[in-house]
Amino acid sequence: MQVKQEGIEEAIEKHVITREPYYLPVGDEVGLFEAAYRTRLPAMLKGPTGCGKTRFVEYMAYKLGRPLITVACHEDLSSTDLIGRFLLEGDETIWHDGPLTTAVKYGAICYLDEVVEARKDTIVVIHPLTDDRRILPVEKRGTLLHAPEEFMLVVSYNPGYQSVIKDLKQSTRQRFVSLEFGYPPSPLEVDILIHEGGVDEQTARDLVMIGEKVRNLKGHGLEEGVSTRLLVYAAQLISRGIQPEVACEVAITSPITDDAELQRSISEIITTVI
Repeated sequence: MQVKQEGIEEAIEKHVITREPYYLPVGDEVGLFEAAYRTRLPAMLKGPTGCGKTRFVEYMAYKLGRPLITVACHEDLSSTDLIGRFLLEGDETIWHDGPLTTAVKYGAICYLDEVVEARKDTIVVIHPLTDDRRILPVEKRGTLLHAPEEFMLVVSYNPGYQSVIKDLKQSTRQRFVSLEFGYPPSPLEVDILIHEGGVDEQTARDLVMIGEKVRNLKGHGLEEGVSTRLLVYAAQLISRGIQPEVACEVAITSPITDDAELQRSISEIITTVI
């Protein structure tokens, strides 16, 4: 059996963020994340879909000068997917590192996006990395990897979608420091839409007002408010010449609900504002 050996440039270069991501701090999240990184603590980012958690991690990876390896978690994600596996190549059996193993080896930031979606038996494999041991057992190879100081484990999830079936056990939750995220305050969200969506200030203000009014429908039939991401999508369509009402329909109304009554309510909000 062989191990596929890649130089650090080949294995990690594609995960290096070379351009600073656009991110506007809302509170003290940047300082808290930096402190967690310097103290070698794992971090949990909690907040609704599309509020900027992933962009924040990208920004922090750039700011700290570390590669970022992101894993989109799903119900079929196995521990083998994270750690690695032996594969047949020709007449040889070659070991291939998984994303978590690669991150540990090269001191990258490993970001498990929507970790609650992963199988519970998969989540358990990260536990030894989240306490003072900071180790990753690679059982299939009979080895033990010690994480360097530069390595950091970051997970995220949306508390709004918790259920008995999909929730993090306390044995996992209490291994992380937790940073709470929400939608940006109106002035910051306007700036984001101007920068990311390419629209003028008044259009950005209108979209933010629509977003705020639609979010007020949460709990009244709407499971989740409209995300900043969707507002950016609407702004980008408008900047490309799409009529604002149509842009809002396809980027806001239709994606967040299939309920005809709710769609009418949202359309009335859009018509009133625009």
